[in-house]
Amino acid sequence: MRILPILPAALLLLASCQPQSKIETAAAPPAATEAPALTVTGKTYGAAITAEGAQPLSALNTVLGSQDSAQVKLVGKADAVCQAKGCWLTMKTPEGQEMRVRFKDYAFFVPKDISGKTVVINGWAHRETVPVSDLQHYAKDAGKSDKEVAAITQPQQQLNFEADGVLVAE
Repeated sequence: MRILPILPAALLLLASCQPQSKIETAAAPPAATEAPALTVTGKTYGAAITAEGAQPLSALNTVLGSQDSAQVKLVGKADAVCQAKGCWLTMKTPEGQEMRVRFKDYAFFVPKDISGKTVVINGWAHRETVPVSDLQHYAKDAGKSDKEVAAITQPQQQLNFEADGVLVAE
């Protein structure tokens, strides 16, 4: 019975005799390898978003790879905007291809005068075949003439985007 009171003291003594392990911390990577923080401020439409983590539009093909769709946040210039309501906008890819940005559940619109402004869009990018009827509808919304609308007779393979939030730079 006398061993029990001595046992905790002996364990404490043994523990204190153990060599202390040396803890080394890895050095932080140099700041030069980190992407610069993107600072775009302005007004948001739809879900509140920031520019943090946004990829340039030029990175979209890399992000998509061989997939048909990907969730992504992109930054680029608004090229054209629906002149009927502001219910879509387009952005030009570095290859000159037009990417239409529609708004999730048709739940919000953007101002009709933001062409040329920097925008951050958050949502799903996808490749799809757009039917003639939709292409004609978009052409009407963009203010094209009846002749230009009638000239659309073939579906097109396009990059499109469904945004849940848009940040328009001031």
